Amino acid sequence: MRQVVVYPGEDGYWVVECPSLPGCVSQGKTKEEAVANIKEAIQGYIETLKEDGLPVPEERFETIVVAV
Repeated sequence: MRQVVVYPGEDGYWVVECPSLPGCVSQGKTKEEAVANIKEAIQGYIETLKEDGLPVPEERFETIVVAV
């Protein structure tokens, strides 16, 4: 399980990031497509770390909404 952040990009696509995996970012034309794409990106990221004998970072982020 990984937390992701989804937000609208400047080009009309949805951007999605996984903060616990630095640089793991994807996008999609819809939120659903973006989420599907980040799932694939997360799997590839973790597989690559394991293949390279590197540790997989633990999920360590907590998100909150702040009213301003």
